[in-house]
Amino acid sequence: MTLPTTDTRVTYPRGDTDAAARVLHAERRDDGRHAVVLDTTAFHPVDHAWPDQGPDRGTLARGADSWSVVDCVVGATDGTALYLGAESPARKGTEGWAFVVVHLLDPQDHGGPVEEGDDVVVRVDARHRHAVSAGHTGCHLASLALNRAVAERWTKDVATDTLGAPNFDALAIDTTSIGDHGSVDHYRLGKSLRRKGFPVQDLDPDALARTANATLAGWTATGAGISVEIDGPGLTDRRRWVCDLPGERAEIPCGGTHLTSLAGLEITVALSLADADGTPVLRMDTHVVESAREDDALARS
Repeated sequence: MTLPTTDTRVTYPRGDTDAAARVLHAERRDDGRHAVVLDTTAFHPVDHAWPDQGPDRGTLARGADSWSVVDCVVGATDGTALYLGAESPARKGTEGWAFVVVHLLDPQDHGGPVEEGDDVVVRVDARHRHAVSAGHTGCHLASLALNRAVAERWTKDVATDTLGAPNFDALAIDTTSIGDHGSVDHYRLGKSLRRKGFPVQDLDPDALARTANATLAGWTATGAGISVEIDGPGLTDRRRWVCDLPGERAEIPCGGTHLTSLAGLEITVALSLADADGTPVLRMDTHVVESAREDDALARS
């Protein structure tokens, strides 16, 4: 059994949806699925540490043989065993460990076994990738717009976001779920946040949503360009989402996938209050709509 000693080389940050690769490791898991690690991949894996963006969909092919990738996760190995997701006893960056993209193949596919040393091609479902990328882009913009909408409520100085507003999103976020053309964020408005200087009484979700949506409309109207800046090709190398808004540059650490501009987008949010075991929670639903011209271009790609 051969296991990698370096992180998987990933090409999805630059927008790739296919890649030629070599199989470094293949094993059958207890659940019957086949786990395959490649030297290079275009597949975005889900990371159990912050599973906001799910895995890409697609296939792995070897000549005429093809397998459905039913899941794709971050794995880790110290050279003796392959650990998937939360199984890993090591955190990213731990010396002596490699962090890899693990492609889990459908055991019902009949393409013959995938062997170490095989040359293969991975192909990502481009339409699904695009839809989730739109959702992730909208999620970032919505968080910044919400930060700006609640900025005047703070009574103490706290850390600020990339645009200089108090970073409510970072200080209050509980969970984020990114899907096709949208996302859902839950913010806990508990004692810890109140001690930091954020009063929760008289919070008006509808009024905040109107303010955030006005900000979002102004930003999307600019058609600003978006990029992902990359420190290196490895899975754990740092990456940053960048949106060059006129007069201000938004930059957020991010390991996900994104659109390349705000052109043709309409991003709106809806806010509501709920209760979780006695703690108030602010829910933000973000919706991203693309113009017909954007959709037509994707259909032709």
